[in-house]
Amino acid sequence: MAKLTGIKVIDLSLFLPGPMLTLMMADHGAEVIKVEPPAGDPARQMEPMEAGQSVWFRNLNRGKQALALDLKSDRGREHLWELLAGADVMIEGFRPGVMKRLGFDYETVAVKNPRIVYCSISAFGQEGEMAQHPAHDLAVQALSGFLSVNDGADGMPVVPGAPSADMAAGLNGLSAVLMALIGREKTGRGDYVDIAMFDSMLPWCAHIAGDAISGGDAPVSQSQRSLGGAAFYNVYNTLDGKHVVLGAREVKFARNLLTALDRLDLLPLAEQEAGESQQPLIEFLRQAFATKTRDDWVKWFAGKDVAFSPVLNFAEALKQGFVRERGLLIESNGSHRIAPAFRFRSEEKWQPSDAPELQK
Repeated sequence: MAKLTGIKVIDLSLFLPGPMLTLMMADHGAEVIKVEPPAGDPARQMEPMEAGQSVWFRNLNRGKQALALDLKSDRGREHLWELLAGADVMIEGFRPGVMKRLGFDYETVAVKNPRIVYCSISAFGQEGEMAQHPAHDLAVQALSGFLSVNDGADGMPVVPGAPSADMAAGLNGLSAVLMALIGREKTGRGDYVDIAMFDSMLPWCAHIAGDAISGGDAPVSQSQRSLGGAAFYNVYNTLDGKHVVLGAREVKFARNLLTALDRLDLLPLAEQEAGESQQPLIEFLRQAFATKTRDDWVKWFAGKDVAFSPVLNFAEALKQGFVRERGLLIESNGSHRIAPAFRFRSEEKWQPSDAPELQK
């Protein structure tokens, strides 16, 4: 039996953080009813489309039910109350204060259903000077400091490839909801969970922003071991204009590579502090990697114990043999689904399901 069988979730969230949270619950047996506005979740229209549905929408909402409700109408509110009466979890991602104006804030809902675990997801939390500030992922990453180190050698920040603030909020929300459900088993009562994207990002900086955390200076990428200042944790150009990475700090990997390149004399540089002292080693590796194509380097590294990887685009990454081997991308009914990351030995193999059509 799936771990969350018997748990009923009412999901009022749109776009990414909330739907990701409830997707993970649906994948493991929860009954998720997605309540959408009459026009539907805007993600339904996000291209590209495959087999009649948005790839984005399908991969964040498969296995759920979907119902259109106008929460500004009496009938819409009545229907939501009917759904909440037997619910275990409620998720919402509106701007703080909206649910109270609609009459569905936690205090009101908990009077009728004291066992409800109610989770609100927002950019900056439900209270405080930033609560009403509108922001999506990029703005949160900018204000949290992370965008400042998502930069190139010229120091110019670039738009991140991953919506880390959105995803961190979804993962933290899932963890908090599950904790609250465990706590309910002891107390008989649910709880209110305030998840902020900003709050969710901050713990991710502990390994790179130690000085700033302790009241000192902000990290500068080119002098940080994890951000581009170390030779063996860096990105390199190849002869064909593609890229490879060295991705580990352990000296043993540096020794293995420099031995193979007949430059073991450079090993002491790999043990120096990140930044200027490692620049001669970085420059040597830049010149070395520029002599072969990316795929030639892949062949060259075969059998060598070095933390090396080619930089792949998504089309290349998803075609790798181990992606098929682990069943991470499933084709079903003419469309593709990214499989759940959670795997339990006691559960049957995951079977792909469709995203719901909107019921009105």
